[in-house]
Amino acid sequence: MTPQQLFDLSGKTALVTGGATGIGRMAAEALVGAGAKVLIASRSGDACEAVAAELNAMDLPGSAEGFSGDVGTEEGVMDLAGQVRARVGKLNILMNNAGTTWGTELGKFPHHAWQRVMAVNVAGLFSLTQELLPELEAAGSDDDPARVVNVGSVMGEIALGDGAYSYSASKAAVHHTTKILAKELAGRRVTVNALAPGPFVSNMTAFVTASEKTRAVVGEGVPLGRVGKPEDIAGCMLFLCGQGGAYITGAILPVSGGINVSTGPSLFERAQGAKS
Repeated sequence: MTPQQLFDLSGKTALVTGGATGIGRMAAEALVGAGAKVLIASRSGDACEAVAAELNAMDLPGSAEGFSGDVGTEEGVMDLAGQVRARVGKLNILMNNAGTTWGTELGKFPHHAWQRVMAVNVAGLFSLTQELLPELEAAGSDDDPARVVNVGSVMGEIALGDGAYSYSASKAAVHHTTKILAKELAGRRVTVNALAPGPFVSNMTAFVTASEKTRAVVGEGVPLGRVGKPEDIAGCMLFLCGQGGAYITGAILPVSGGINVSTGPSLFERAQGAKS
């Protein structure tokens, strides 16, 4: 198998939730570029249609179609699943990327700031996967399983609150749900993995990534010295969704520039210096 074949998605169908902006937009372009037919859905149907038109105008091997879909409610999940079934008979790739957040300082964080975040980031992700399981199973095989890629966060891996307590907790739940589903769906020939991104340019991080100056400041706090790029997401998606990732399930892929292994200052370095 050639390197090109390892990442080729020709003839595959995919759904990317929250695919009009940020990481979802990056992933959608990568999947279309590899030959897949990509359905792009978010609460902003107009934005999804516009992104699909942009991708289709790029003369890439695949194609895109955009429409509205909200995973924040049970009714929204059912409606989105129905729209997917109306467009494709089977689903090779499901990227659960739709997400929301809430941030304010400890002591002022409201009780209601948990409900919407957990509904979208955890319940919506689980319910949509469950609802589309027949379409995923129809696409999977021993040699080429269907793929579910969930979007978690480095904030779900390490103790980073930064005022986004419900978001961080929801992403930890995404990681654990990913592992549970990976175990339960392997026999059905569906792999389930997750990305755990660090800082990327998106609507959610616009308050600190909208300008080159603030991006540079954020990048200084990343061990590898920069915020994430579209290519970083594209590479992960093509790996997990292509033939090269067919034997991997239950992985939480750290796309965080090393934040996931940052442990703070050395406990002993200063004491060693004090001895001399």
